Amino acid sequence: MATITFKPKAVVKRLLMALPERARNVIVSRYGLGASPERMTLESIGSTYKITRERVRQIENYAFTTIRKSEHYKKEKAAFDELEKVIAALGGVVPEAEFLEHLAKDGSTQNYFHFLLVLGDSFKKKKEDTDFHHRWYVAPDIAEKVEGSLKKLYQNMPDDSLIPESEMISGFLDTVKEISEHYKNEEIVRRWLSLSKKIAKNPLGEWGVAASSNVRAKGMRDFAYLAIRRHGSPMHFSEVAKAIQKLFDRKAHVATCHNELIKDPRFVLVGRGLYALAEWGYSSGVVKDVIRDVLKKHGPLTKDQIIEKVLKERYVKPNTVLVNLQNSSVFKKSKDGKYALAQ
Repeated sequence: MATITFKPKAVVKRLLMALPERARNVIVSRYGLGASPERMTLESIGSTYKITRERVRQIENYAFTTIRKSEHYKKEKAAFDELEKVIAALGGVVPEAEFLEHLAKDGSTQNYFHFLLVLGDSFKKKKEDTDFHHRWYVAPDIAEKVEGSLKKLYQNMPDDSLIPESEMISGFLDTVKEISEHYKNEEIVRRWLSLSKKIAKNPLGEWGVAASSNVRAKGMRDFAYLAIRRHGSPMHFSEVAKAIQKLFDRKAHVATCHNELIKDPRFVLVGRGLYALAEWGYSSGVVKDVIRDVLKKHGPLTKDQIIEKVLKERYVKPNTVLVNLQNSSVFKKSKDGKYALAQ
């Protein structure tokens, strides 16, 4: 992968030499290139110089035009070429925040790289919108295809879906078959996926609709859902609390966890303290209600058939089912030994 060999602060310092003092000071303040990495607004810079924000903008535009026409700019061509190669190597279009983090860990140095991106002729920026984060690109055709594929991916994604990352990457690649094989690797696709504001990855590495509680998990119930789903089978509420602490590094008191599971329709009590996900097909209610649902669905059944079907819904002893069947106000037994609803 292409890497950066130049020192951004040194390059920017030489480029700023093309400017008169006030224009240089405006650029330094605007892009956080001084002692403080804070980027000042047009209004705050205008207040400093007692000029309008529009006048500050004019000075900024003048500064960029002056630098681009200068010999200093021509001499730093190698630095801009390196930056262009890095963007191309990272996929041709990259999320701004992730790209700057890739180039430097500290905010001050990131400001220098950001200034070079704004200044360079080869780099194009698309501002944040409802679908995507701020992003930079050097290949317009790739950027257009990637964004189109991301929109299509989101449109076809159910609101509550959770997709393993490997499947997400595979599915995305199916929508961008016309893009060069050079770009078709997991690292680049993962970076492309992060361009979207509509889809995102949850703490367990599963992808889904960004607005879904399955992805942006917030409260105890959301984390409990993800923990039980990851486990794949019913869990005791005390084990759910432990799983939340282990998987998400969040404090989860057992009693609080139990109370939250009781309140949320996503969970079904299937045994003493055992909870399953309603989406797995478990019925809510006590054992009597489960027997009633079974008979409504299948009609009269033998004792053994009822026990078999109820035990798929509840973690109870067979004798518990038999005791409930003795409730003559709800169930009746025919001469052939089958049970049906009393009414």
